[in-house]
Amino acid sequence: MAAVLKRLLLQTIRTENNCIGRCFDKHIRQKTVPVQLFLVAYAPRLPYLMHTKSFSTVEDTQDERKKKKKSDTTFSNVGRKIGERIIRVLDEKGNDLGNMHRADAIRLMEERDLRLVRRNSSTEPPEYQLMTGTQIHQERLRLRDTEKAKLKPGPTVTKELTFSSNIKQHDLDTKSKQIQQWIEKKYQVQITIKKGKNVDEPENKMEEIFNQIVQTMPGIATFLSRPQPVKGGKALMCVIRHLTKKEEKAYGDLQETQKRDILNKENGNDKESNVLHQ
Repeated sequence: MAAVLKRLLLQTIRTENNCIGRCFDKHIRQKTVPVQLFLVAYAPRLPYLMHTKSFSTVEDTQDERKKKKKSDTTFSNVGRKIGERIIRVLDEKGNDLGNMHRADAIRLMEERDLRLVRRNSSTEPPEYQLMTGTQIHQERLRLRDTEKAKLKPGPTVTKELTFSSNIKQHDLDTKSKQIQQWIEKKYQVQITIKKGKNVDEPENKMEEIFNQIVQTMPGIATFLSRPQPVKGGKALMCVIRHLTKKEEKAYGDLQETQKRDILNKENGNDKESNVLHQ
């Protein structure tokens, strides 16, 4: 009987140990598995190093404007790289050849052995000109000088010159040449002419001298201030300046118009003479 009780007691102890072991093992699995899953599922990954360009419409627009501005200010031969289908073409003398297809412009450029330069891209169609290499070089120099003049505007220099109305023609010619040299340098020239001692001198002689000086420089100089009395009426003074770009163009247009009128008159006279002979 005692042996049977002892055996039951040992069996009970083993059963309890097994239950405790199972419970403990289950508890350990519940604690460790989620941790392992967490480590596996949420382990940080190293990102791939990729170079990407930041997207910005403002920066892109500024870059495009800079490129466009650079291309517009660059004066050079475009060759065959004409983006527009129809363009307006000027020849090497500035004559308007009208609108033409870019293929025709390229063919004309090759036939005349010239370069094609963009003159104005803001017009419709854009304006191009056929030019020689020498013309392109000279135009670049002119544009460079213009830009320098804009960047460094200097004060206007005024030269002064005084002489008598009894001046001899030879001396007047010499002074006129000196005045022209100053005017070509964009100086202003203040001229004062004193009345001569000759009583028989015409009243308008001094004004005639001023006009004669200006007439020696057609298309170059004009009056900044007309002759006016100074020194109590004993002298006349005026200021002469260089023509502006607009005035130079107007003078050139006037000369062309006058030449055209003369040619038309000559052609008309020739036609009339031919009719008379017939």
